[in-house]
Amino acid sequence: MYHTWMRYFTPSPVHHRLGLVCLGVGLQHGTLPTVGPRTLDHHVAVVINSGRGWLREPDGRDRTVVAPALLWLVPGVPHHYGADPETGWDESFVDFTGPATTTYTELGYIEPERPLVPLADTAGARAAVGRIARAARRGNPLLEVETGAAVHELLVALRRARADLGRDGDPVLQALARDAFRPLSVAEHAARHAMTAAELRAAVRRAAGCSPKDYLLGIRLGRAKELLAATELPVAAVARRVGYDDPAYFSRLFTRRVGTAPVRFREQQGRTVPGGWSDRIPDPDDPPTIGPAGAA
Repeated sequence: MYHTWMRYFTPSPVHHRLGLVCLGVGLQHGTLPTVGPRTLDHHVAVVINSGRGWLREPDGRDRTVVAPALLWLVPGVPHHYGADPETGWDESFVDFTGPATTTYTELGYIEPERPLVPLADTAGARAAVGRIARAARRGNPLLEVETGAAVHELLVALRRARADLGRDGDPVLQALARDAFRPLSVAEHAARHAMTAAELRAAVRRAAGCSPKDYLLGIRLGRAKELLAATELPVAAVARRVGYDDPAYFSRLFTRRVGTAPVRFREQQGRTVPGGWSDRIPDPDDPPTIGPAGAA
């Protein structure tokens, strides 16, 4: 016995240009019928919320699926899976496609080489699927955009929920972020983690989808932008604050990556923050606001 609900969509060509489009969504539970063997021309994320079952890989090996888990079904790769006939399982699935899948794969959010991914929990993924399901009401004029946006959210939620990452993310990335403004080479960063430079590059590529140099550069330039926008520090002082002793090199690097020179970036922002720049992340449920007129 099983229960199922699903909807399928046909986004227009213009919606495909958004990068990701949702082709379908489903919520099912119970002793579901076996799926496949079959091959699809698009991606499907199957989130197993509870229960257990099996997945047959392309080489014919069977793997046990124990919730919480994710099944990645990717275009052109045969798949065959099913819930345990005794216990069944509870699943959510989202079909999607679009040019952004290539970039998400490059960044490690979609993992074709890992058809079965253990998850720490499915709360974030279920919330994203829920948004797609609510948007799927008949006659919703925002259907394609709402569901496409939720696919982006789903991919982030699944990446964050991977069981091989801690709740706060990859410890190597956390350590790199802490040391980002120190004038250290990649080899020196690696040595601090008792790793070779090659091992560090592999770890960062796996966790962030980029090289250690690019990961550190993103953090440094983000902080440089904050200092340029919110303070009157000279560019040379900003460069030193973010780990560059040579201000000319910093300016060239900033210009190449950002597309405008540091001085020009500051001019475009057109403001300073006399009260200071806070590093505290606002509470979304209690954001900073301007008080009522006349309030102290």
